[in-house]
Parts: sequence; C-alpha cells; structure tokens
Amino acid sequence: MRKAAKVGLAALVLALAGGAAFTRFVLYPESATLDFAAGTGPNPTLPAPNPTLMPTVNIARIAPWMQGATPKAAQGLTVAAFATGLNHPRWPYTLPNGDVLVAESNAPKSGDKSTGVTDWVADKVKSFAGAGVDSPNRIVLLRDKDGDGIAEERHILLSGLTSPFGMALVGSDLYIANADALVRVPYREGQTTIDATPEKVADLPSGINHHWTKNVIASPDRQKLFVTVGSNSNVGENGLDIEKGRAAIWEYTIATKAMREYATGLRNPNGLAFEPKTGALWTAVNERDEIGSDLVPDYVTHVQEGGFYGWPWSYWGQHADARVQPPRPDLVAKAITPDYAVGTHTASLGIAFSFDSTLPEAWKNGLFVAQHGSWNRRPKSGYKVIYIPFKDGKPAGAPVDVLTGFLNEDEKAQGRPVGVALDKSGALLVTDDVGNAVWRVSGATASN
Repeated sequence: MRKAAKVGLAALVLALAGGAAFTRFVLYPESATLDFAAGTGPNPTLPAPNPTLMPTVNIARIAPWMQGATPKAAQGLTVAAFATGLNHPRWPYTLPNGDVLVAESNAPKSGDKSTGVTDWVADKVKSFAGAGVDSPNRIVLLRDKDGDGIAEERHILLSGLTSPFGMALVGSDLYIANADALVRVPYREGQTTIDATPEKVADLPSGINHHWTKNVIASPDRQKLFVTVGSNSNVGENGLDIEKGRAAIWEYTIATKAMREYATGLRNPNGLAFEPKTGALWTAVNERDEIGSDLVPDYVTHVQEGGFYGWPWSYWGQHADARVQPPRPDLVAKAITPDYAVGTHTASLGIAFSFDSTLPEAWKNGLFVAQHGSWNRRPKSGYKVIYIPFKDGKPAGAPVDVLTGFLNEDEKAQGRPVGVALDKSGALLVTDDVGNAVWRVSGATASN
C-alpha cells in the first residue's frame, strides 16, 4: 500500500471511531456541485470526474422507526405496515394465491477476503449502515388471510440457504437465486413450509462478493430465467480475472438447461421487470463510485440481447473511465447508453411496473424504483421509492417521489427500501432491511 494511502486510512480509522477533527477532511473530501435533478432523466449532466485520495464516505447511521411510525406517502396514497419485526428483509415476491415471500438475507461470509482500501472502507460503511448483521439465510412466507392489508400469518418457508435474494415460480418449481448458485425446490400452492433440499440448477459467480445479490425473473412465456450477477469490484481494481461472468445478466433456458450471458458491462444489476406493453426486459443498475458526488448516475434501462453497457471501461455509454488500465477503446465504442438516469449514488435496487396496480390513475403507467440510499455522496441521495412515468414503453417525464421519510431530520436512516412488488390486490409492497418491515402502499381511499 502506498504511504499516502496508509496515512489516509489511518485518518479514516480515527474518523470512523468518532474523531470529529478528521470528519470534514477524510469523510467529506468533496461534495456535489450540481442539483440532484441534473443526474436524472434520459440526458443527465456528466461533469468531469473528481477522484480523491480517499472515497467520500457520508454514512447514514441507523435510528430505527419509533413505534407506529411509517414512511411518508405521496399525496393520494397511503402507507401502512404489512409486516414488522422481520430479520433483514431484502426481496419480496408475490405468489399467485396472494402469499408474499420475503428473502431475509445479507452478504455471505466468504473465505475470500476483501482487498485494498476501498473494500476495507466498504466493509466499515456496511457495519455503520446496518448491513453488518449475519445473514438469516431464509425465506419467510407472509399471509394476509382476511385481505385487510396486514399479514396475520408468518411462516419460515425455507431455511439453510446461502444469502438468498431473487425468487421466481415456474409451474411447481420455486427458483431461488443464492449468492453462489441458482437453486429450485418443489412448491405446492398454499404450503407454508418446504422440507425438500434445494436442487442446484446452475453455479453463479461468487467469491469476494463486492456485489453479492443475485436476482432472478422468469420470462413471460415461462421458458427462460434471467439472473443478475454484479461485479466483484468498483472498476476492476481487484483484477479482471475475477470478473469472469460478472457484471452481467445471464439467460437460463429451462428445457435445455443452457446458460449464456444475455447482456454484459452492467456493473451491478439488481431489479428485473418486463415492460408489459413491449415485452422488453428492464433492469436497475448501480454505477461506479469514487469519482465524485456528481458521478456516476445509477440507471434503469431496457436490456438489449447481446448488449454491452460499458463496465468497467466506460460509463453512461461511451464516457471512458481513465482509472481502468489498460484502456479498451474498442469496447468503449460498443457501449450502449442506458435509457434513464435515477440519480448519482442512489443505490437503486428493486423495480416493478405499475400497470396492474390498483393505485390511483396517476400511478398506473410507469415504473416504481426502490432506492436503498447512498454512502459515497455528499449530500446523501436515495433513501426513498420513486415513480417514473412511461409512455409507449419508454420513460416519459421526471421522477416522482412515492415514499420518503426513510431519513429522519438528523439524516439518520429509519429504514432503507430494497425491493418492490405488487401484491395480489394491486397495492405496492416495499421491503425495508433497516426498518425490518414490509410497507404497503395503496390509494388514500382504499382499504389498508
């Protein structure tokens, strides 16, 4: 490690330990110069990179929800707790009978140690931001028997998994994306416990797990599965050999068991959804860190088969990242520009189209996006759920806040939204892994 990096690291240790004299110098080496809105929409403003010796660390420490407190819903909507007292709930999935599955999960413990200052900082950030808990490694089933918008029953459907995240039901098979493998178990409608041992369908890249979450979605015809795999680093600083098969969306054909890369160069894709009018696959992607609070916008985009989206050599299409060596101008020239920026460092994760919702008309033609919240930006960004209006299969307007209030007046995190899904009634469900809750958003005059 270079001497300057060692000095910076020592200062960071003191700052994280509470040394106020170091806070402004180390934790806030730079801040945003553009309005947040400049990093949103189809044509975001992209200033010159502003790299610093140490990454900007602006952590939202945890301050759990007070009894009875909830996020704040937009006008015309109401929010209430669907379930509380969960254990790090990450991802929701609604079954055809209305039962709601929630993956209770966190990063896996791995024998591969993180490398470098950046990963060390990231580990500290996670511990301060509520993500340092052991992974429960299970899927919980929530059942709202009387349709009042509150889950009266809670069952452990399946345990002993490996940092589970995404889920998809195809016929009588429930597919689960673990951190290291795609697995499946038999499912019978209405059951509340699965005793079968998960069968491995396909290995998934794992290891250092800079990005460990794996999501899965079934194609509308139920013939294929699409699986997300995030990168193993920020911009390849751990070497590109360990990035094989990562920063990609994979396609798995159920009948033939064939697995192939569907799209690449996607630094950390998470949410997946099919736009119902065009049938296009959409994803939410977390972009790179450490070149300033104004770069780089996270985004949502439709995914082109065989498409390359730039990581690690470029961002937002063909904007080359000089940190990545050796340069690859041939790949930069191929990089596809995403459809829509959702703000810098928002950590946008879950997405769900609203067309089948029972929310008021103003919310029924677009995309919901859960923004887990920043750690590498000053001021903080994300920590909310937004709505992007759509027209003719494409975004058509500025993002609108759906749920806010996850940060309190002291900018401490009462909660952090992760996944979104519609329940059987058409209301919006939002998992909150810091608040340990699932929130339900419905029309203001609807039953809750």
